[in-house]
Order: sequence, then C-alpha cells, then structure tokens
Amino acid sequence: MTEVNVIHINSPFLDQKPGTSGLRKSTLKFQEQHYLEVFIEAILLSLENIQGSTLVVGGDGRYGNIEAIEKIVQICVAHKVGKVIVPKDGLLSTPATSNLIRKENAVGGIILSASHNPGGIDGDFGVKLNIANGGPAPEIITNQIFKSTQSLTSYKISKIKLPDFSQYGSFNYGETTLEIIDGLKDYSALMEKIFDFDQISDFLKKDFSLIFDAMNAVTGPYAKNIFVEKMGLANDCVMNGDPLKDFGGLHPDPNLTYAAHLADLLLNKKSYSFGAACDGDGDRNMILGSGCFVNPSDSLAVITANTACVPGYKEGIAGVARSMPTSSAVDIVASALNIPCYETPTGWKFFGNLLDSNLITICGEESFGTGSNHVREKDGLWAVLYWLQILAEKNCSVSDLIQNHWRKFGRNYYSRHDYEAIPSNIANQIFDNLSSILPTLKGTNFAGNSVKDADNFSYLDPVDNSISENQGLRVILEDNSRVIVRLSGTGTKGATLRLYFEKFINPQQNLSLNPQIALKPLIDDIDDLLNISKLTKMETPTVIT
Repeated sequence: MTEVNVIHINSPFLDQKPGTSGLRKSTLKFQEQHYLEVFIEAILLSLENIQGSTLVVGGDGRYGNIEAIEKIVQICVAHKVGKVIVPKDGLLSTPATSNLIRKENAVGGIILSASHNPGGIDGDFGVKLNIANGGPAPEIITNQIFKSTQSLTSYKISKIKLPDFSQYGSFNYGETTLEIIDGLKDYSALMEKIFDFDQISDFLKKDFSLIFDAMNAVTGPYAKNIFVEKMGLANDCVMNGDPLKDFGGLHPDPNLTYAAHLADLLLNKKSYSFGAACDGDGDRNMILGSGCFVNPSDSLAVITANTACVPGYKEGIAGVARSMPTSSAVDIVASALNIPCYETPTGWKFFGNLLDSNLITICGEESFGTGSNHVREKDGLWAVLYWLQILAEKNCSVSDLIQNHWRKFGRNYYSRHDYEAIPSNIANQIFDNLSSILPTLKGTNFAGNSVKDADNFSYLDPVDNSISENQGLRVILEDNSRVIVRLSGTGTKGATLRLYFEKFINPQQNLSLNPQIALKPLIDDIDDLLNISKLTKMETPTVIT
C-alpha cells in the first residue's frame, strides 16, 4: 500500500494562468514551496479518466528538471495514474514528447521547459500540458487548469522512494508503473521512416560540411544519435551538444542574435556548407548556408515546394498552414501546387485541428518553427533533416536552393523586429495607440502606398467553428505589403513588442536586396506613426530576424 499525503496550503496561487506555451515563470518562482505541486494537481484534475491511464513526463534539462519530474511522479502515484513514462535523465524534446504520447496512446504529456528562454537558477522554468493527440492543450483545458488553481488549497502526493533516473527500468508503486526509457530511440526511428538517412549521409560525406548547434540544450543527444551514430559523421559536427542546467549561460533561441557564434562561422567565415541550430526544447530551428541565412518564412515555403524530394511526403500533401504574422511566401507555393493554405493565429495548437482533420500536412510559423503531421508540435531536427534531404536530392548549396526558389516564385522580403523586456505599460501604450487609430488608416498614405485595410486579426476555425479574436494588429497596403504588431506572451520579464514587415517582389525584380533596405519605408513609417524608438528608448530592436 502506497502512503498518500494530502498537503494543505494557506491560500491558492492566483498567478498560474497558462499561456500559449503553458505556464512560464522564473525558476525561483517555481522553487517556491507548493507552487509546482499545485499546478500539477490542477493539470491532473483537468484530464478525464486519469486513473489507469498513461502519462508521458520529460523536459529540456534546465535547472530543476529532475526534481520537478520526481514530484510529478509522486503526485501521479497519488492519483493512481496507470503508467508514467519518463526518459533517461528526464531529457525529452518537445517533438519527441508529442511522438511518444501518440505512440503510447497516452492521455497526455507534461513537458518541463521554458522553450527558448534562458535557464539556470536566475533563468526561467515552465510546465506545459500536451493532450492525447500529442499537441498543446487547447484553451478549454488550459482555462480549466487555471480555474482549478484559483481555488486549490491542497494537493495529493505519495510518499515513495524513487529510482535513479539515469538508469533504465520499470518500477511499481501500488497501481502505478514508472517506466524509465530511452528518450532517443522512438524519435530517431520516426525520422528514419520519413527521411533517407543513407542518402543524406552520403551527401554529407562527399564535400558538404555540416555543423549543428544544440545550444547546450535537449537536441544535443538527438543530433549525436542521428548525425554521429546513425549517419557516421565526426563527433565535432555537433557543437554545444551536452545539455546543461543553465545552457552554458547561452540564451537557447536559434536566431542571428543568440546563435551569433554559429552565424559567424557560416555567414562571415564561411567555414561550413550548412549550419543549423535548435532551441532549448528542440521545437525551433534556424537554417544557414555558407554566406546565407534562411528566413523561417522562406524555409516553410521551400519545404512545401520540395515535398517530392522527401520519402515521407513523395505522395503529395493535403495542404499547408501558416500563422498570420508569417510571410505569405508559402501561399504562393500552395497556389502553384493547387493545395489549400490556411492562415491561423500564432500558437501551434491552432494547427492541431487542421492536422487531425487531414486538411493540412505541413505547417509553420515565422518564429523559427516548422512541422508536419508526423507529430503535433513544431520540430526543429525534422526541419534540419528536411533541408538536408532536399539538398542531397538536388545536389546543391543552400544559397542555390533559395535563389532558385525566388526565381520561380518571387521573393517575400520579410523581417521581424523584437523589442524585448520593455516595460509592460510602454508596450501596451504602443499597441493601444495603433489599435485606436486603425479605423482611420484605410485610404491614407503609408510607406509610399495606400492603406488597403487595417484591422485586428480574427480566425474562424474551419473544423470546430470556434472564433479567436484580437490576434494581432495588421496594416495592409494596396500592393499587399504588411506591417503587423503583436505583444508576445512567451517572455517572463516585462513585455516583448513584435513588429513584422513584409513586401513581395516578383521574379523579374531585384531579388538580392538586404531585407532591412527593402523594408525600410515600412520600418520608418511605423516608427514615425507609433513613436516606438522614443517610447522604448531603444534605437534598434533587441532582435532582428
């Protein structure tokens, strides 16, 4: 008989409202007594038929990962969860978690990650629930979790001795079985079903050098398993490959700012033919070639245009979807392929309905995330392998591939400007100022063009007919150039103001401009309109992609 304790707390925690990617707070906040446990209790109460079911638990290895897993297992035993599956050392990427949930017919999975946010005691921590389809919990469930946290004054936890999570094994605790498994095996097997590892390996061994930056995060072991053990490449093709609790002091966000060393190797030194990076939990990716940065919006378009190169998609795809702020480059490809293209709000959960209903096969966001129906999350390593498969099939460079794409489809000059950790009142002021003048902008001159439309994006889900409003402010010009303004919900300090700029150029026009030059009229006019530089006291954004 397993002893179960009911732990009472003085008052509910009122700040545990999950966002688009679960609950993210500072590590120190999650270290507060009972804080994590109450949120886990609320998650288990939100899941139907939790007794006797299977639950997957893992994380990106950041500070507090194993300790959190231990507490979660103890709470699961108290709730008589049938089986808890945990990877060795508690390390499981977000896409690998999605795959494992689906493979094991689990009721869901608890992912311990703050994604691309910094880790360590002074960094961030996060908890996200994924449901039975493998995707992030929808709002109806996250709202239920939040409602529970508003009234919970106790939680149940078992008093059990847990095994060493560095060893494989199966352990029984009353009505619960704990399985510690190889977190790499199932994911690698899935990738081998989709891609031709032999073809990619042969290509990389000829005269095409690869460097992969795992950013001291969770994808290091996966990349070593695939590139070194399975494809036979040298160990040094993976840099920063050992997961560290604080990510080695790095900000594990794969962009030109936070993966600056990798960018320097590819863009300046041109030391490798191909470079890639993934974020803390392995769902984001950045693709680089020698002297060539691939914008994530272009990456989605290239992936969609070249399905015939990839064994797993040779039969064609049902459709494609992008988030609203993502450039419309993929729309042009979809039109040429005569397949539907859906425009959704930001947040991977919106793709889930489309994927589950077989309306789409591939989807992506401008925030360095692409994926397909193989899981229900964006998948960084999958995107890297997809690019390598295309390059191996076409026997060309990254630059040649992207240039040929533009010559065929035209180029969507595109850039995102992030103003990070600015005072929330300033971010809200800028956003509200634009919101208030939106109705007056139609027909006015902006960036040398006339404003065709100005609105706050709303989305009607074609599957469940739900409506999601207030998804981002849009200024759309007569030539379909766009400026989009959003407030991000992924940070934990202050607010992040995000601006997106897009201008389409047809194949007969100049395809080789620097995006910041091509987009300068849009950038300058939105700054003038909203006084962004003045109000934020920042001459340049924190991150430009």
